[in-house]
Order: sequence, then C-alpha cells, then structure tokens
Amino acid sequence: MTNQPDPSRFAHVTDWVFDLDNTLYPPESNLFSQIDVRMTTYVSELLKLPREEARELQKELFRSHGTTLRGLMDRYEVDPDDFLEKVHDIDYSWLKPNPALKEAIEALPGRKFIFTNGSRRHAESAARQLGVSDHFEDIFDIVAAGLQPKPAKESYDLFVSLHEIVGPNAVMFEDIARNLRIPKELGMTTVLIVPQNFGPTYSDIWERDPEQDDEVDYVTDDLPKFLRAVTGS
Repeated sequence: MTNQPDPSRFAHVTDWVFDLDNTLYPPESNLFSQIDVRMTTYVSELLKLPREEARELQKELFRSHGTTLRGLMDRYEVDPDDFLEKVHDIDYSWLKPNPALKEAIEALPGRKFIFTNGSRRHAESAARQLGVSDHFEDIFDIVAAGLQPKPAKESYDLFVSLHEIVGPNAVMFEDIARNLRIPKELGMTTVLIVPQNFGPTYSDIWERDPEQDDEVDYVTDDLPKFLRAVTGS
C-alpha cells in the first residue's frame, strides 16, 4: 500500500521529520501496546476505576485532548513527569533492529528529526533499539513542545521556530492523519504511515481519519522502501 514517490518531488527537501510510535517502528512490534496497557493502568489506579472504564476514559481523553496525558493534566492536574516515567517503563527488547531503515535514513540528504508526543527518553530508547539513533539532529518531545501535543498548532510552531524549518523544504512522516494538518498548512510534504495488511484489529492504535485525507500527499506501509524510492537508492 504505497503511493510510489517521484524522487524529483523530494529533491528540494532539506529537513525530514519523523513521528516515532507506529511510524519509525511498526505497530506489529507491539511496543506501543505496552505503553497503551500502562496508560490504562495509570488511569485505573489514579481514579480507582475498573480497567474497562479506565480504558474508555483513556481513549476519550486521547480523542478530546490529543494525548491521554494532556487530558489528565487538564482534568485531574496529573504530574506529567510521573505519567511519562511510568507509562514508558517498558521492555524495548520487543523492538528489533531495522538495518534497512537505518540505511534508508542515513542516505537522506539534510537534517533528520524525531517529533513525538512521547518523552525524549522513550524516543532515545526506541531509536537506539532500532539502530537509527545516530542519524537524527534532534528529538523534539512532548516536554520541548510545552506539553502541548500534536496536533496542537503551538507544538508545530515551537518545533519549526527552534530548528528554523521552512515548511516547503520539509517532509513529515506520521501514522495519524490529523497530525499532518498543520504540517500541510505549513507547506510540508506529508506522508501517512499505515500498518502492513491494514485491518480493523489496529483500530485502537491507528486512526484512519478519512475526513482528513486531503492532508496526506503519500501513503505507505513500508517506510524503508518509501525512503529508498525517494533517494533513488
């Protein structure tokens, strides 16, 4: 499931921006599923709710506030450091090194960034396990974003200002379409990452957002292959 990219449409790109969870690594790695379970546990213990009710609230907060954390902060004054530490206390050995991704990212001309709604520690751990940590200029995490998660415009404004990114010279890779709306408005090329053999079993961790298809220039279920096509390698 890939819109074959025309390398000439990427020849001007100087900045490559990647989401982390379910983008640099695929959903089937089950890494984010560990975080998802820990978030449910956090909500359940915080509010003394049965797990089923806690999970429903967790997902409602995600939909209404952009992240579960932002919702918990706004409604329950949760300490973000405590939340981030506990939900990212996971086993990264589930994530396998990806030499193909490493080579594809290394071949990209210009700067590369990770832009995540998670924590820097989580991004560093995941990137290290994938084998790609040496190839990124910076990790822009939820703390750097002032705890304003994507798709909040303030988050993108802080990111592009910090790194002096010119929208038309950048491309952003994301697994959630609504998170590509602001990048599209900024002039970035947008690429939506979807699971291989996409099916309804992924509905909890990946949102189709069909009403926002106009925000998406390309769709791929194979990031290394897409990047190789972009560079003609």
